[in-house]
Amino acid sequence: MLKNISPLLTPQLLFGLAKLGHGDDVALVDANFPADRIAEEAGALLVNLPGLSTTEVLQAVLSVLPLDTFESPCSWTMQVVNDAQAVPLPVAEFRQLFKSQSEAEPASLERFAFYAQARTARLVVQTGDLRKYANILLRKGVIACD
Repeated sequence: MLKNISPLLTPQLLFGLAKLGHGDDVALVDANFPADRIAEEAGALLVNLPGLSTTEVLQAVLSVLPLDTFESPCSWTMQVVNDAQAVPLPVAEFRQLFKSQSEAEPASLERFAFYAQARTARLVVQTGDLRKYANILLRKGVIACD
């Protein structure tokens, strides 16, 4: 255990996050997402966190991962198939979390566009979330030291 670090951030997850550079993407995905295949196609590290919701993992990840401020958007959720305007409960939770941390609201991508972008991720984190559409992509930013 480390001080001031969420216990949800396992050693493997912290290692994967630490390896990310500016502009690299991380995919936080639910239990239904084809995470193993997407990670393999991307050549990405796959971390499994089966007992957790994507919202819990997102909150922990955002506590240590700076989001990109050079490009907008820097986060994306998956649109509901045949209803791009729908806001599933996980996405509403993500938006509330971003709002509470003064981050810009995530954009959304059509399902297959989300899969395509996930294939560029350097890190894929599969949660145990059984809710549909509990998926989000994050683009890492920089830590300024000015």
